[in-house]
Amino acid sequence: MLHFLDYFFFVFHTSWTLFNTFGWMFAKLRKWNLATLLLTTLSWFGLGIWYGWGYCLCTDWHWDVRRQLGYHDTSNSYIHFLILEITGADLPHDLVNYGTLAVFIVSVVMSVWLNYRDWQRAKQVKYD
Repeated sequence: MLHFLDYFFFVFHTSWTLFNTFGWMFAKLRKWNLATLLLTTLSWFGLGIWYGWGYCLCTDWHWDVRRQLGYHDTSNSYIHFLILEITGADLPHDLVNYGTLAVFIVSVVMSVWLNYRDWQRAKQVKYD
């Protein structure tokens, strides 16, 4: 079961991350993208008050599974972990964390702006 959970978290968490990053590009997915970005924000900055800024529930659960499987991961973030696992590059943690934050901020700004624009257009069409 632990191997299944390890695989599940790789697929689910990576998909969530990619959707957060690129979901705003697709009009039909923008509302869902805004919702996943909000949930990520609540985890990073809401739960982060108690567990440390940038705390991610998925990462925490995945790390628990991997510890039980005998892995000793040294990454302090899921993105750093993915980069290390996929490419073998052990980039500086701060570089990855600041890069992750920058991509996240761009994604939030784009999602909010495009969702607002879509809402304004729908409202305009309704009254025309």
